[in-house]
Amino acid sequence: MLENIFKLKANKTTVRTEVMAGITTFMTMAYIIIVNPSILSEAGMPHGAVMVATCLAAALGTFIMGFLANYPFALAPGMGLNAFFTYTVVLTMGLSWQAALAAVFISGIIFLLLTLTKAREAIVNSIPISLKYAVSVGIGLFIALIGLKNAGIIVHNPGTGSLGLINAQYFTDENLKALLPYGVSLKSILLTVFGLIITGVLVVKNVKGSLLWGIFATTLVGIPLGVVEIGAGFSPVSMPPSIRETFLAMDFGEVFSYGIIPIIFAFTFVDLFDTIGTLVGVSSKAGMLDENGNLPRANKALLADSIATIAGAALGTSTTTTYVESASGVAEGGRTGLTAITTGILFLLALFFSPLVGIIPSAATAPVLIIVGIFMMEPVTKINFSDYLEAIPAFFAIFMMPLAYSIAEGIVFGVLAYVALRALTGRFKDISITMWILTVLFVLRFFI
Repeated sequence: MLENIFKLKANKTTVRTEVMAGITTFMTMAYIIIVNPSILSEAGMPHGAVMVATCLAAALGTFIMGFLANYPFALAPGMGLNAFFTYTVVLTMGLSWQAALAAVFISGIIFLLLTLTKAREAIVNSIPISLKYAVSVGIGLFIALIGLKNAGIIVHNPGTGSLGLINAQYFTDENLKALLPYGVSLKSILLTVFGLIITGVLVVKNVKGSLLWGIFATTLVGIPLGVVEIGAGFSPVSMPPSIRETFLAMDFGEVFSYGIIPIIFAFTFVDLFDTIGTLVGVSSKAGMLDENGNLPRANKALLADSIATIAGAALGTSTTTTYVESASGVAEGGRTGLTAITTGILFLLALFFSPLVGIIPSAATAPVLIIVGIFMMEPVTKINFSDYLEAIPAFFAIFMMPLAYSIAEGIVFGVLAYVALRALTGRFKDISITMWILTVLFVLRFFI
């Protein structure tokens, strides 16, 4: 049966290899079960319900990827996209999390329509590769900044009115209360530093599941420090929390009354590059691209991503996307959808360990945000900074994301710089129709 479904022999793999690859993929991306609820809860979402929605959306999307596209790629609520959901749409724009979920749902519908018409592939092929790399790098810096701020390592500097490193002059009760995020203390800052060191060592040593083991190690050290509190009768296993508070909690009315274009377009645009970049990057490492550099069955993989985003929003989580950590399973020999199915099953099993997830402090998840930010920096080496036509737009895309504290603004400035430089230097042939359309939409975005 497995041979008929996944074509194991044709892909030169075995059941054992695929299962082990699936376990490896889960170990490298299971941190999202802890980190995603941590980030979305800052938007006011119930932690337990988000954890359940995260596991269900990941399992569903990964199952669809495995059965429909027969690729070893796993899906889950995306890092960067969940940060955009919380810190830009909810905390900066002022929308409720229910409205943000509605925006994610609508963007999923748009993904689905674009995928069915193959317009999604056409759009991505029209975007210059240097900007694709820059978006990944910018998101990495943004995520790392969030981790440093959540940990209390980077704070508001009263002297300069900007960001600064926490230091001894702030170590008074009054200053700490004013500067540090809720629940952060000197002990938790030190615990974060320990977590960053231990996780970094595990990553350098190529330990499978290094991010997850880093979270566990940091949490254990936090128990004697008093940062992690475990009540009497604690049990790591229980029935999953209720998903009632987030299931179908979308508020479409607020989205339309606020102005749908800026939010929907930002969600759609960011996920567009995140998914395509991951698919192409992991596929190239696995030798899955054809002689023209294209990915066979790409539309089926994109279809899985689209359906997962729609389902994830309905369940109660931010945009679900293909994970770059799938590369770890590919490196272990995973070549078919059986790898993805194995990963999806493990996400379902994780639902029954919610008490264990609930005690994880932000001091243990902040190092993961920083390390994931480092992971996302790799494409910067592929940008030709000696060619200023490429370097200037890429720089704006990278720099504006953390500076403006917005992924969307980084993308806007990158695209506008790309088109403006080429138009003003007479390089009109380099500008595709798609880029002109994006430019018009982005300019209009400032007035809508």
